[in-house]
Amino acid sequence: MVVGRPDTDRPVALSSRADARDRAAGAAPAPRARRRPPRPFDAFVVTGYLLLAVLLTSDQWRRPERLFHQAGDQILFEWMLARAARAVAGGENPLYSAALNAPDGVNLMANTSVLGLGVPLTPVTLLLGSQAAFLVAVVACLAGTATAWYALLARRLVRSRAAAAVGGLCCGFAPGMVAQAGAHLHMAAQFLVPVILALVFNPDPRRVRRDGVLLGLAVAYQVFLGEELLAFLALAAGVFAGAYALADPAAARRLAPAVARRLGVGALVAGVLLAYPLWFQFAGPGHYRGMPFFTRGFRLDLASFTATARQSVAGDAHRAGLLSPNPTEQNSFFGPVLPLLAVLVVVRLWRQPLVRALAACAVLFALLSLGATIVVNRHDTGLPGPYRLLAGVPLLELAVPARFALVCVPVLGVLLALAVDRVRHRPARTWAPWAGAVAAALLPLVPTPIRTVPAPPVPAFVAAGDWRGYVPAGRTVVPVPPVTGAAVSPGMLWSARTGLAFDAPGGYFIGPAAPGDPTARWGAPDRPTARLLRRAAELGQVPPVGDAERRQAVEDLRHWRAAVLVQTPSAPGDPVRATIDALVGPGRDAAGAHIWDVRPLVG
Repeated sequence: MVVGRPDTDRPVALSSRADARDRAAGAAPAPRARRRPPRPFDAFVVTGYLLLAVLLTSDQWRRPERLFHQAGDQILFEWMLARAARAVAGGENPLYSAALNAPDGVNLMANTSVLGLGVPLTPVTLLLGSQAAFLVAVVACLAGTATAWYALLARRLVRSRAAAAVGGLCCGFAPGMVAQAGAHLHMAAQFLVPVILALVFNPDPRRVRRDGVLLGLAVAYQVFLGEELLAFLALAAGVFAGAYALADPAAARRLAPAVARRLGVGALVAGVLLAYPLWFQFAGPGHYRGMPFFTRGFRLDLASFTATARQSVAGDAHRAGLLSPNPTEQNSFFGPVLPLLAVLVVVRLWRQPLVRALAACAVLFALLSLGATIVVNRHDTGLPGPYRLLAGVPLLELAVPARFALVCVPVLGVLLALAVDRVRHRPARTWAPWAGAVAAALLPLVPTPIRTVPAPPVPAFVAAGDWRGYVPAGRTVVPVPPVTGAAVSPGMLWSARTGLAFDAPGGYFIGPAAPGDPTARWGAPDRPTARLLRRAAELGQVPPVGDAERRQAVEDLRHWRAAVLVQTPSAPGDPVRATIDALVGPGRDAAGAHIWDVRPLVG
């Protein structure tokens, strides 16, 4: 975002004052200083970030029989990490898989496949399993994001390493980051954001081509981490650049040519690298159009910006639940003090173009997160929000409004770092009140370990590989009851924990509504037998079963290429078990499961 260390204690956006004077005089910029080796304090800060990230995931490290509270999302990402490892180890296409949603498969490029995490974590996944890989990914996302911002702040924005550490802590461990990390790896993996911003807004006109190539590589990699985050980043960078140009037109005119050339080179490099993956995403097998849920319904309450999130020491779970669409989207819960402190910092440092540009970003993206109409303390005021302006913008109209507030997180982190850095050499009577204010702002937001819930058990019949004696090549294991829509998919967890050893129908993903209809929907199109079994599970009673239902069951089993149906241990009176008995005949108990061998039935 900003480079060039100033020659006074005031940070100057985009370039140092000395370089600015040199350029005004027609002189070449001073030679770039030799990079200093890492300091012990750097290692201390990074180690602190890592330890905090491990602490936040500690409940699941200690109790592997549990999942984070949004269990369905963790199951999805465990499966994606397992799939990436299998693609690397087996030389398979990482953009598509038939191991899920058999026989049609899933377009992984059109889902949150996080290949940018899954591929480098392949050794962890293969050696320790998908759960360990997921937890390592969460730690890497939180600590990596904090470290990347710390590095940018320390090298280019502030002189004080302590100020940079405070800013990095806010950027990596804000309530919104912790909320996303427990479920959405693609939103928590923000460690490339400062890298991309540093490359885009580098004021040094030299090495434009090199920086452009690096920018293209970073953007391409970010696509394989999370495209939604990249869209937010592009929009935020544009808003920041426009606001900075208004605040300092002379600097903007001076820097614009190099930035434009760098963007051009980056776009070319990224375009070449992403041409096929993006074609596969939007036109390949299993592609879809739109979203399977009403994105505008996921908006934030204006009152949430001064509330505390559930995953913080001062959090109020009940109130936080009322002010957010779900626990994962508590992106704006900055507490009562931090927003006020940010306003004071902006007022105090208003003369700096950087601060004015950051303030513009924060205000705009906070307003965008409120959705089409503004809600205050659960009351819909009817006042239109600026999110309405994105209604017709391709791709952005599909973004979840609540996530726009995540842009405010690094803005607040940078403002905190600037404020702490400004008073570092002042008398105690000056910096003590600021230190107290920073402490009062951050202490209520200290994150707590991410909540966990019991995980669906993996039957020993599956975990030990006993299913192999029933499933020939080209056939599938069908977990029952089959998952429909966006329900939690235990079968996906079985698949992930066994390294995708077997193919299974259904699952939790986004795909087309039908072979000829690309309208987005959750999961596979429902088969009549799947609906029948789900109805038995939800109503707790056996539905009527006749010859028509039996014939349909055989047809559906043939469509799924089923060899064996597997249910976790159940009593004879279990409605799902009794319904399957009525459809295909009685099953039998196996190791930690009840199974139905349907090979003779489907041929």
